Amino acid sequence: MPPAAEVPRTLRLHAARSGAVLSLALVSLTVGFAQFGAVASLGEVARAFGHPTGGTTIAEEAGLSGTELGIGLAILRLASLGALASTAAADRYGRRRCLLGSAAAGLACTAAVALSPSYWSFVAIYALGRPLLSSASALAQVMAAEQTAASDRALAIALVSGGYGLGAGVSALAHTLLGGGAGFRALFALALVPLVLLWPLRRAVSEPDRFALVAPRLSRHLVATLGPAYRRRLLVVLVLAFSIAFMAGPVNSFVYLYGENILGLPSGEIAAFVLGAGVAGLCGLLLGQHLADRIGRRPTGAGALVAMAGCAVATYSGSELGLGLGYVLGIGAASVLAPAVGALGNEVFPTAVRASVAGWLVAASVLGAVAGLLLFGAVADAGRAFVTGAVVVAAVAATSGVLFFALPESAGLEPEELVPGP
Repeated sequence: MPPAAEVPRTLRLHAARSGAVLSLALVSLTVGFAQFGAVASLGEVARAFGHPTGGTTIAEEAGLSGTELGIGLAILRLASLGALASTAAADRYGRRRCLLGSAAAGLACTAAVALSPSYWSFVAIYALGRPLLSSASALAQVMAAEQTAASDRALAIALVSGGYGLGAGVSALAHTLLGGGAGFRALFALALVPLVLLWPLRRAVSEPDRFALVAPRLSRHLVATLGPAYRRRLLVVLVLAFSIAFMAGPVNSFVYLYGENILGLPSGEIAAFVLGAGVAGLCGLLLGQHLADRIGRRPTGAGALVAMAGCAVATYSGSELGLGLGYVLGIGAASVLAPAVGALGNEVFPTAVRASVAGWLVAASVLGAVAGLLLFGAVADAGRAFVTGAVVVAAVAATSGVLFFALPESAGLEPEELVPGP
């Protein structure tokens, strides 16, 4: 049993708008700010450490080649494989302790990126904090699911996802406001602000009763053993996580570099896209929560994933209009997906292994994003066009949507109704 966990006599659940859930959304906000920094500053990083000449190739326009950028981003994604152990540790040491510890250490590493002397040192230092930030993000969703009843769960996960998105949006806007060749250093140094704010915030984060009730019966193994009855479900959700990240990883990672360095859009225009995406993201989360509760997790997830694929292709179609609409609507579609996939992934597994499953999902997402980044960058270099890479990764993700229907529908049900045992 985790030392910090007090076993409650009854299962106490919280409303989606309670302090227990909103505090998780704020922690998720700090993580979103830190994790999105590499994406928002990629164009400036490429110019600062590369040699743009204004030629026709990606390397000449951006400063670093698509393959070089893809490898660097793939390393950052691959580093998140370490989140498997740190996330699964929450099944042994408690959700709250692992969440706050991972978030604080990840933010500290992110702030240290400001001292990077070269592109590859930038990659190496930032990679140290990635698994910790990924772990904190995954645990925030696990805790939101465990703190709430069926009627509030999709909304709670939407709020936590919205916190992450807001943090990412703040990071993007900070990048726009800072600007300049060395602006990325100031952006990463700003991670010290949420790191300081995390200290008073910790008081509002509480251990979920669902975990505390079963803690005395949990295995002492770091990665809890998943029973045979749930291995098929695990395989399905892992393939879904891989496919979603296979598309979202490269599509979201290259969008700022594409807009600034390839299309040559001014920073003010990029900022307008970010603001539009923020509005679309908020609307998407509300719509996604409504649809996930009313028509079910599975059809909502499948439909949103297909919509994301179409938007990904539009984003890299080569026009300013395509980039703006594709990016904004793509964020909206991803936000519709978030409550459905977040709720479903937590509801169909037992509490005893829920954090471990979340760790495996992070690992599958990492591998999917790495594969997508490498393929996207290589295809873009070969064809001298980003749209070809977008078509390839979008096709893989869209066809995987059918796998949602291989899982049981969990809308309106408590996890205890879907899974026996602790």
